[in-house]
Amino acid sequence: MNRSKTRVLLGMSGGVDSSVAGYLLREQGYDVVGVTMKVWPQDCISRAEDKCCGPQAVADARNVAHSLGIPHYVVDEADQFEQTVINYFTSEYQAGRTPNPCVMCNEKLKFGNLWKKAEALGCDFIATGHYAIIEHHDDRAILRKGTDPGKDQSYFMFSLRQRQLLRALTPLGAMHKSQIRQIAHSLGLKVADKADSQEICFVPGNDYKVFLRSHLGEKGFHGGQIYDVKGNLLGEHDGIELFTIGQRKGLPGGSVRPRYVVDLDPETNRVIVGEADDLLCDKFEIDRVNWIAPDLPDENASLTVKIRYSHPGTPATVTPRDGDRASIRLLHPQKAVTPGQAAVIYAGDVVVGGGWICRSEPVGRRANIDRDPAVALA
Repeated sequence: MNRSKTRVLLGMSGGVDSSVAGYLLREQGYDVVGVTMKVWPQDCISRAEDKCCGPQAVADARNVAHSLGIPHYVVDEADQFEQTVINYFTSEYQAGRTPNPCVMCNEKLKFGNLWKKAEALGCDFIATGHYAIIEHHDDRAILRKGTDPGKDQSYFMFSLRQRQLLRALTPLGAMHKSQIRQIAHSLGLKVADKADSQEICFVPGNDYKVFLRSHLGEKGFHGGQIYDVKGNLLGEHDGIELFTIGQRKGLPGGSVRPRYVVDLDPETNRVIVGEADDLLCDKFEIDRVNWIAPDLPDENASLTVKIRYSHPGTPATVTPRDGDRASIRLLHPQKAVTPGQAAVIYAGDVVVGGGWICRSEPVGRRANIDRDPAVALA
């Protein structure tokens, strides 16, 4: 490949990672074009200066692009962000599931809609500052974990299709965060010590309940009742949207042992609570499965599954099913297997595929109560 003739659209968030990615691509001979997505809608209450979707991010990205000598553009994706990320985020909570907006943003926007802009600019690839490794092999790409175990972001990229991976570059994948900051300092970039974002970009203070209240209004919440796993009525709640599996806060007191949300029933708006052991789960299903590896796994494959981004992964057997579904059996039961979250499957450091955790029996231990809210309990 003659990289001097290969144009790359670089998604620039105004942070140190995408900034150094631009430098590395330029040094490798690529013709780099920086693009920052404006994704904050006019009613977004988190348009703070330090947000990756805020005005300061655009200014930081523009300054870095100028320092690197690459052109920079701003693309207004606010409407698409509202439709594909924020609406998904709120509707998942209303359905009693816990969303993962970063996965959706990667699939639909960063490696999705942004491709139209890349084509318009004559770009052959889209590059980002993700800590993941993408290997191109003829007509197939392999996605691997990033080298820095504390920063690996391959989990958030599991839903990318082959056509997206084949035109994607992640120059930071084989590097550690400390190296990135060193390079940024050596270049004199003002973002060298800029703090990493530790929260969802459109949720202020990482308090999703505040965001839901402002976005949905009080009429958007579905109140109901709280039961324990034995079917005892414990109290009422103001909205199933305010709970997620594994949660402790906001539950009725009076128990000797800590109580946790172990399940949610979106059909009756019931919140079901139990003890820590009631959170354990060793089998579940995923849907909308995306297989990245060329061959589907068999029951003898040595695999691990991450049930959320912060999860270290655990050995599992994976059985593909019809209809883009798969059954997963964990060798060691795990706590808080949460509907709506992604379960990502690995063979060593290679992402085999992944899907979205379904609400199926059993997730935790369902309360032994009648699902018909019209039926009174004894």
